[in-house]
Amino acid sequence: MTNEIVKEALSKVMYPGFTKDIVTFGFVNSIEITGNDVHFTVDITSSAPEVGQQITDDATKELKAVGAGEVKCNIKSPTIPEAPTPKARNIAPHVKNFLMISSGKGGVGKSTTSVNIAIALAAQGKKVGLLDADIYGPNIPRMLGIDGVKPEVTGNKVMPIKAYGLEVMSMGSLMEDGQSLMWRGAMIMKAIEQFLRDILWSELDVLVIDMPPGTGDAQLSLSQAVPVTAGLTVTTPQSVSLDDSRRSLDMFKKLDIPIAGIVENMSGFIAPDTGVEYDIFGKGTSGPMAKEFDTEIIAEIPIEPSIRTGGDEGKPVTFVDPTSESAKRYMKAAESVWATIEAVNAAGGVSNESVQPTTPPGVSACSS
Repeated sequence: MTNEIVKEALSKVMYPGFTKDIVTFGFVNSIEITGNDVHFTVDITSSAPEVGQQITDDATKELKAVGAGEVKCNIKSPTIPEAPTPKARNIAPHVKNFLMISSGKGGVGKSTTSVNIAIALAAQGKKVGLLDADIYGPNIPRMLGIDGVKPEVTGNKVMPIKAYGLEVMSMGSLMEDGQSLMWRGAMIMKAIEQFLRDILWSELDVLVIDMPPGTGDAQLSLSQAVPVTAGLTVTTPQSVSLDDSRRSLDMFKKLDIPIAGIVENMSGFIAPDTGVEYDIFGKGTSGPMAKEFDTEIIAEIPIEPSIRTGGDEGKPVTFVDPTSESAKRYMKAAESVWATIEAVNAAGGVSNESVQPTTPPGVSACSS
């Protein structure tokens, strides 16, 4: 068996649908002959499997007719080139990490958690920003004692307000007291982008973002504007809160946001006179939900009067009473959150650029 004999035999194999053979077309490559065994490659222009199969059958028949032993035909079909993976959009590239703090419903202590987690991260040596993206209920200025403080404007950019070692910005700092916002979805999405692009944040290790309750325009807008490093869900032990928190965790999964854990707020009550803890609302009931979404409860924050008074008076418990039980739990939660952020970065970071809004079956999408 020689190269000439092989080519002569293969010149009798017509390309399916044409009157020219595969040798004349120049499709035959890499002929290897070992004794009477023949291995060769045919580069074809069709991805249809039946074309490759017919060439293989016809070539095997012709080569066997001239005394070939084992015949192996490797068909190489054209493939659709893969589009390069687009880089994650990031309109605030000077911020290293973004932590989205969300809840399925309001009134579960999400803003309190955001404030204390941010302060705990700063206490652990991180450069931290806190963005109050809860457009309709911007409570963070009061919780940090900066209600009434207006930010400095430089050109068409806004300087964040400094408080408790944090850089802070909130819609509450830009509005007049008591002013209502009646905004449609498109306006909320635009505001979220402006908070990221037009605020002169420093080179932050992490920007903690207190989101509005629910799973709507603000969450989708944020995930499309920056690569969110991790998401944290805040809930309370009651079933009505857990039902909504499950939706929040499902949102993180659909947006490809790594879950940093669950903070179970109002988890027990610590009596101020005795220090005894009572489970008046339940405790640890988030466990099955955490297991369902392959995460964990990173803090069970009790009802403690100092948390309420600290929030009302602008004195966060993690800063003014770091030895309290609640402050210790916030600090431990912050350590867990940072470990998640480091793990995400070690794995190559996140990419949320492909996220698209979902429309329920039978409902037509419309723009505001």
